[in-house]
Amino acid sequence: MKRLIYWIYVVCLIVLASSCGSLRHTERAPMIGGLKGEEYQEKVISSLPHWNCVTGKVALNLNTGSSKNTKLSATLRMKKGEVIQLSVAPLLGIEVARLEISPERILAVDRLHKQYVEVSFEDLNRIANLNLSFNVLQSLFMNEIFLPGKETVEVSDLHRFRMTSEGNYALWKVKDTKKLAYSFRTTADKGWLENTSVALSGTPYALNWTYGEFGKLGAAYFPQHILAELMGSGKTYSLDMKLSRMSVGEDWETRTSLSSKYKKIELATLLKMWLEK
Repeated sequence: MKRLIYWIYVVCLIVLASSCGSLRHTERAPMIGGLKGEEYQEKVISSLPHWNCVTGKVALNLNTGSSKNTKLSATLRMKKGEVIQLSVAPLLGIEVARLEISPERILAVDRLHKQYVEVSFEDLNRIANLNLSFNVLQSLFMNEIFLPGKETVEVSDLHRFRMTSEGNYALWKVKDTKKLAYSFRTTADKGWLENTSVALSGTPYALNWTYGEFGKLGAAYFPQHILAELMGSGKTYSLDMKLSRMSVGEDWETRTSLSSKYKKIELATLLKMWLEK
């Protein structure tokens, strides 16, 4: 009799463990867009467009926390793995400012006053105590799901995300991050990335990028409205970008060179000038 009770006890433990395992699997794999979580993730990652170059005109609306917004016309040029350029040319196509981000540096040029700021990602991360990289910023501009330290997200990387269903959306969160928390919101039907958040853990600070008005670019779709917002500061800091005349052309210079007439200034000086306007 004792032996029978023992085996019944063992069977119950096995059944309970199996049930818990199934429950955990269900939690890991919610149904999204008619697919299991893993199937949905694989579909999204496998169908992500990969552009080598993206260019277009952009109407900028910059809010620096003051009562008056700054509206500018610019050209956005991006080349995968090499550079992001934002050229501001409001008057007769004459460039007055340029922001250039490359794997080596961030360069901000003030053409009107012949001055510039140049800072490496290493120095920027030391100043801000963060771990930003060119790949992260490139993915934000390129409307891509990303993983810190990786150039491209592959199907084999899906175990690094925790995913939940939110109505018509799927929320992806990167696991095992420390200072920065990364999350992505994609549509359940098309798998389009509509929001990316990079938050500073343990604080209210976050950088939110929202994407909308997707239009055809080559064989895929690219957002023609991008809104970048800095949250948690108590003031509204945002960059609203409306893109048009999009193309995948590569006929442009990927690096900016400056003459000796330009004076280098500190990043803090430039930020103070911008934020006081």
